[in-house]
Amino acid sequence: MARRIVLRSEEDPDRPSPENLTIDYEEELNPQQQAAATAGDGPLLIVAGAGTGKTRTLIYRLAYLVETGTRPEQIVLLTFTRRAANDMTARATQLLDGRCEKVQGGTFHAFCLQVLRRHAEALDLPRNFTVLDAADAADVLSVLRARGDYASGEERFPQKRTLYNMFSAATNRDEALHEVLANRYPQYSGHLQALTQLQTEYRQYKQAHGMLDFDDLLERTLELFENNDEIRQQVAGRCKHVLVDEYQDTNALQATLVKQFASVHGNVTVVGDDAQSIYRFRGADYKNIFRFPDEFPNAEVLKLERNYRSTQPILDLANHVIEQADRSYEKELFSEDEEGELPALVPAADGEMESRFVAQMIMRLREDGVPLSDIAVLFRSSHNAYDLEVELNRRNIPFVKYGGLKLNEAAHIKDVLAHLKVAENPQDAASWNRILQLIHGIGPKTAQDLIEWATETADDPFVPGDRTPFSSRYVSRLKELLGVLRTLQDPDLPPSEQVETVLDYYQPILEAEYAEDYPKREPDLEHLAGLAANYESRRRFLESMALDPIELTALEQDAAEDDEPPLVLSTIHSAKGLEFHTVFLIRALDGTIPSRHALREDEGVDEELRLFYVACTRAEENLFISYPMTQYRRSYGEYMTDPSRFVTDIPEEVLEPVQLVEEDAPDAVEAPAEPDRLPERAESSDSAPPPNRPDRDPTEADELPF
Repeated sequence: MARRIVLRSEEDPDRPSPENLTIDYEEELNPQQQAAATAGDGPLLIVAGAGTGKTRTLIYRLAYLVETGTRPEQIVLLTFTRRAANDMTARATQLLDGRCEKVQGGTFHAFCLQVLRRHAEALDLPRNFTVLDAADAADVLSVLRARGDYASGEERFPQKRTLYNMFSAATNRDEALHEVLANRYPQYSGHLQALTQLQTEYRQYKQAHGMLDFDDLLERTLELFENNDEIRQQVAGRCKHVLVDEYQDTNALQATLVKQFASVHGNVTVVGDDAQSIYRFRGADYKNIFRFPDEFPNAEVLKLERNYRSTQPILDLANHVIEQADRSYEKELFSEDEEGELPALVPAADGEMESRFVAQMIMRLREDGVPLSDIAVLFRSSHNAYDLEVELNRRNIPFVKYGGLKLNEAAHIKDVLAHLKVAENPQDAASWNRILQLIHGIGPKTAQDLIEWATETADDPFVPGDRTPFSSRYVSRLKELLGVLRTLQDPDLPPSEQVETVLDYYQPILEAEYAEDYPKREPDLEHLAGLAANYESRRRFLESMALDPIELTALEQDAAEDDEPPLVLSTIHSAKGLEFHTVFLIRALDGTIPSRHALREDEGVDEELRLFYVACTRAEENLFISYPMTQYRRSYGEYMTDPSRFVTDIPEEVLEPVQLVEEDAPDAVEAPAEPDRLPERAESSDSAPPPNRPDRDPTEADELPF
């Protein structure tokens, strides 16, 4: 008779209980946070206001689940950035002496990628399928668009980026293509039949060549679950608890996936803030957070309202702003730091004066001891900061700008990565197309012939054979390329050395293709090689570059500025989740925030209001909201602007009006009046009380010497 080993049940009375824990949750958390972190099983919605410690709460919930008997590998933490997942699991691991190391953490796309790699055959996919980033997917569509002669008619046909955005919107919003066209691209409604055909060809092409784009990672995972219930139960069975960060930013597919992952055990905790849902352009649907109690019956709803970031005057403005939203969970942010300067509304005569004001205030803050890196200038769109960038450069104020090009979107980076992608998946026709056309003498038609040979007829696509469509114009360079690709097949060659191999081959191409500025591009390629050194496999490196790209502008500035951390310039979208001692929100104009595009869309203004709220709640101690009263446009000349509708009706005891005043002596404004501290705002001519006093005369605007 076989020996029996009895496994202890998870319901064993000897397992840790809330009364016998190593962490004192009551001591470490405020009452609202503690209630959320130590809630029982079942569905839980935590509505967390800005700066209320939602990350800390989620970390302690992770720890609590492990302390009370849930195995770490049965917990899934889903976030929107890999950095957030790594940070939370690392901090939870420190809390419990390493016990949280095995928590499954990552983005929705990364977690679905793991599922698809494991079960690729069930979808007739190769295990080494390629993950296309947005730019790669657009390139595939460009090839199909040209091959199908879609753009030959008289009516304008969408370009590749627009095509990708159309098809992506249909997937993420769970809408039919005709609905997407009617709502977002009415100018292309006449092409519905052709676009539907192209959408079908795109799906077939990806399937035939072992490719998945971002949206496929989610959509094909759902397809896998719907068509194979055994696999769904296997995956969901390993998800004893599902935790989701930033739930307000989920799209239709992600919300459905959460239900699928929790379909066996029914334990799901989501954290989010409806007031900070600002990614509708990516397909996010803030209504998911309102639907949660309906989708998960008997869900518990808890709130976090105590703010640890901002002074109460800044929170008063934030609360006032969000009250204007069409729909929101009722909550009131409060802080124990009740003192502080009122947020300031600063009209400037024009854009040049607005930029001078911001630059001079930054210098004053720096003289007062506030590091440049703890100051942020936020704006709706990247081009809103052009005037300010000129002024900052004139004054030699170092800055880093976020919200621009991603590293893997730069053409020279895409060139190098395409070589690695072909080595990883020889069926990747889009990457073949890119690397072949880098060879002088090979155009689209020849590239297509070579791709058909490599993906359909060649026994080994990296070894030229008799049937290779060679030409004397490019034969030597093509053989050199194939030799590089053969080298990359060496399983013992680390990813960093693979990148170096490609760079050696690519250097003359770089100098020829980008003759005017190739020296500026070379540091990016060095960064790429450095990044590759962090990965053990080429596949993991390529997946990381596709799923979690790095901002190119940040890399450039980090490399240039090694003496003092620079000032932060950022779009509001890129600043979400960050905090700064002082925040300047510039170009607060109607038509900018809210944007003109949003004014034409249903619910567009409401999302812009939430964007404005996010900008305000990045500030800890100082918040300046400025706008130019006049602007110049070539077709109109100079014209008067309208301040953002979000600031026009706010009481002055909540948002203080400030008047910029030119000083007679220009040199006097270059340095603080008192070198040891930030100069106070000058009193008005009527000697009104200080701005944060309730008995001040609200009819008078304070003045800043300028």
